[in-house]
Amino acid sequence: MADAAGRLTKLAEEVLGTPLPVRIRAWDRSESGPPGAPTLVIRRRRALRRLLFKPGELGLARAWVAGDIDVEGDLYEALDLLAGLIWERGGDAPKPRRAAVLRALARPEIRSAARELLTLAGAPVPPVPPAEEVRRRRGPLHTLPRDKEAISHHYDLGNDFYALVLGPSMVYSCAYWGTAQTAQTAESAESAEDTAVTLEDAQRDKLDLICRKLGLQEGQRLLDVGCGWGSMVLHAAREYGVRAVGITLSEEQAALARKRIAEAGLADRVEIRVQDYREIHDEPFDAISSVGMAEHVGRTRYAEYAGALYALLRPGGRLLNHQIARRPVADEEAYHVDEFIDRYVFPDGELAPVGRTVGQLEDAGFEVRDVEAIREHYALTLRSWVANLENHWNEAVRLTSEGRARVWRLYMAACALSFERNRIGVNQVLAVRTRESGDAGMPLRARDWRR
Repeated sequence: MADAAGRLTKLAEEVLGTPLPVRIRAWDRSESGPPGAPTLVIRRRRALRRLLFKPGELGLARAWVAGDIDVEGDLYEALDLLAGLIWERGGDAPKPRRAAVLRALARPEIRSAARELLTLAGAPVPPVPPAEEVRRRRGPLHTLPRDKEAISHHYDLGNDFYALVLGPSMVYSCAYWGTAQTAQTAESAESAEDTAVTLEDAQRDKLDLICRKLGLQEGQRLLDVGCGWGSMVLHAAREYGVRAVGITLSEEQAALARKRIAEAGLADRVEIRVQDYREIHDEPFDAISSVGMAEHVGRTRYAEYAGALYALLRPGGRLLNHQIARRPVADEEAYHVDEFIDRYVFPDGELAPVGRTVGQLEDAGFEVRDVEAIREHYALTLRSWVANLENHWNEAVRLTSEGRARVWRLYMAACALSFERNRIGVNQVLAVRTRESGDAGMPLRARDWRR
């Protein structure tokens, strides 16, 4: 089994038809590949079996989460290089290379190389997926019980773990960075400390931007859909004097949000409920914020979501919908969620193009008044979260598991690159339930947000 790395490099290049852009170090300590490149460390032969039984992204993800593979060197650079091996560009959106790889393996000249891979992999038995993987789910998508289960998987990891990653703001959505930060490329911002504005400043500015877009005034009633740990309702009640209701499906989030609200002396102005948006019946509200929640709604339920929020607003009320978007594809019916995200991060989560989101809000009756794309801001935010996780790695592992910490490091770093490369985006859509008279209650110059 000598020189496993060299044999793997040769096989990969034959199958992919391109030089391998990363270096490989195998379990037998052999190395191969371009000097100075990030090194893909294959710690166990089991990693090859994972790829054989699940070629592509999910096989690699399972090997990463289980610690069968690792990366030495710049993780972002390694992921960027490996993305070219997993995804092929062309047309309207990236497509998995799995079909191309399977076609290559069917070629006679490649079959002998494939047999060699089987030899290198060892016993032809599919490895058990890591414990952190969500097992197969049953029943229709986006029912109330299934949505609650999916939310619990993602958010009930422990509030202390999220505090390590998110920092004191406890805001789990894209921050809003200053002009000096967004003028840089995310790659050049080596850490949050290299910028004049901290993550906490940027998250506070995001919350305040939302409050100003909603035109909040003292005494108004705000609904925050997917309130997380209560940061939005806390800011709105403290700084703008509103009465607020925050809803979440996570028991752990709700417990900490209530504690923070009580400590801030705002329990008489802010209520936190463990409740689905489909279960609210005490309208009307003057304003609704939905920040990073609509990704969980799903295509089949989005019209219901938009209609429900429209019904909850008083005439003249505003909605701020802050949502991650994907690039459109030619065959929208063929779209499916990326397997790693679905199995390890956001079960049942779905992304939609921003145009569809705007259209469905309009179909529900809203007048869309403003769309602001802030994808570069999310890349900076994610890099800050990755730095927080890496700086508190041992504590994060203690609070969850090594596999779960590895999930989060991979997920956040890969997402940062996806925002930087315009594979996904994030948008704030401001919409109004315009009065029958046609009065939207909006200023003529609606983009004076930064005053």
